[in-house]
Amino acid sequence: MTKKKHKLTLKLILLFSIFALIAAYFIEYVLGHQPCNLCLIERIPFVIAIIIILFCLYFKKLEKLSFIFLSSIFFIATLISFYHFGIEQGFIKESLVCDLDIKSDIVTKEDLLNQLKQKTISCKDVTFKFLGFSLATINIFTSLVLSYITLKIFLSYEKN
Repeated sequence: MTKKKHKLTLKLILLFSIFALIAAYFIEYVLGHQPCNLCLIERIPFVIAIIIILFCLYFKKLEKLSFIFLSSIFFIATLISFYHFGIEQGFIKESLVCDLDIKSDIVTKEDLLNQLKQKTISCKDVTFKFLGFSLATINIFTSLVLSYITLKIFLSYEKN
């Protein structure tokens, strides 16, 4: 691959990451599907990827290094999504990650009642599907593909 193709790949990943975040916020705020805590955590790698790519496009000498960072980030995103998928399918029990909103400063019975009235979203409940797949499932495949592409570019960077 030439440097132009590397830049094009970075820009395409940037656009995809922006699209993924816009889609997640659209599903949340327009369609009204509340995300669980793992869904929120799964957005973080895309935000980090956007920052890295913008940084790389500004500092051109860091292009090769950005591909290994992106590969690592998307591999971690794959693991998080796979963990979420396991919870959705019942292979893995929900963990404390799914209960991040629990407050330990409940003092009165009114505080307890208010917290019980709040609707909490379980990580095992799939509230939105696209083409029959949960967003965690879709994120497994997209993150894995992005991790593979960026790793392959990193490994072949000096050859071209």
